[in-house]
Amino acid sequence: MEEVRVFPLSCVVQKYAWGKVGLNSEVAKLVLGGDPQAVIENDQPYAELWMGAHPKGDALIKDNRISQRTLGQWIADCPGCLGSKVKDTFQGQLPFLFKVLSVNNALSIQAHPNRELAARLHAQFPEHYPDSNHKPEMAIALTPFEGLCGFRPVEEIIGFLKSVPEFHALVGNEAAEELQSSTGDAVRQSLALKKCFTRMMNCEKKVFVDQLNMLVKRVSEEGAAGKDTSSSNGELLLRLHSQFPGDIGCFSIYFLNRVILQPGEAMFLGANEPHAYLSGDCIECMACSDNTVRAGLTPKFIDVSTLCEMLSYSPAPASSKIFPSIQDPADPYVFLYDPPVPDFTVMRIQVPGSVKQYTVSPVDCAGILLVVQGEAAASSAGSLSDMALTRGSVLFISANESVVLHVTSPAGMTLFRACCLL
Repeated sequence: MEEVRVFPLSCVVQKYAWGKVGLNSEVAKLVLGGDPQAVIENDQPYAELWMGAHPKGDALIKDNRISQRTLGQWIADCPGCLGSKVKDTFQGQLPFLFKVLSVNNALSIQAHPNRELAARLHAQFPEHYPDSNHKPEMAIALTPFEGLCGFRPVEEIIGFLKSVPEFHALVGNEAAEELQSSTGDAVRQSLALKKCFTRMMNCEKKVFVDQLNMLVKRVSEEGAAGKDTSSSNGELLLRLHSQFPGDIGCFSIYFLNRVILQPGEAMFLGANEPHAYLSGDCIECMACSDNTVRAGLTPKFIDVSTLCEMLSYSPAPASSKIFPSIQDPADPYVFLYDPPVPDFTVMRIQVPGSVKQYTVSPVDCAGILLVVQGEAAASSAGSLSDMALTRGSVLFISANESVVLHVTSPAGMTLFRACCLL
């Protein structure tokens, strides 16, 4: 049974309302590229492509030598495919979920708990926090990708408190003055920042809705008159308000960094890091968990008190939120995104057009390979037969297996590989 160790996958599409519609979505384009017979509906939001063994979206194996089985079923029957370290460390489970996201509308002000908090939340509120695992995640841009990530430098927040009176009204004079007087003292600054954010997030609904309506009206009128609204972060404010009118999350733009990733750039979202995805297409890899604490820009369950208590109140500039990739010293075509968690590592493999044969090197862990651009015939001792790879093709590669790509596309190939390098 375990002799077939490399095989293609048919992965799961999630049509969440915030996704891009039809072929505007990178998810839909990859699905169609991987299966030209796929039916793409132009009125449907193609939000996420799940590549993994998550119980809510378990990939189906596309290999006629293996009866109709999911990847999760295969791993349960053949846990050795994970590699000995991963099998033992993660109790025979694939420890990550690999995704493509296509974001059209904002995707909630949120953070993910560490393992300790995740276990506590799961024990207390299992209907909202369905497992006890942590959920670090990484986003790697495929197109220009926009998000909010981490608290802005305090000087920027103070600037908005001065230039946006509606924002100041929600934070209040006392908390705003504490923040302003805390500069130079990291401990005081963190406590003052927590106080400001918590005051705003717990503001009475009628008060913040009235202030938000006043702010939107003012910024709209200023924009219509040709005035610069950047001191109020006007363009983003109006966009978020159009998507979530009357939502307290609209004010989060004055606390959180706006980060714009160019293709190939990444953000790592560790425990307690406030963030939101706003627009664009990305590769995402995350630990297998459904634990998300939300507080705005979402129709889902909101837990303001938990979010405000758990967050890391460590202000830093937007530029510090871009997670660097490192060129693999053993392979000039591989760039590693290796976050400070054991659950996953992502590789971007950029094969130039001049290279007609390329070997995806074996590693001591299972991995999932996605073709984003290019074509090849793939062969492997663990696959038993050649496989045609095109844009959108997905392969599961067992531990210690190599795959040889006979590249046929003149422009080369771009691939992403998720694995667990313990």
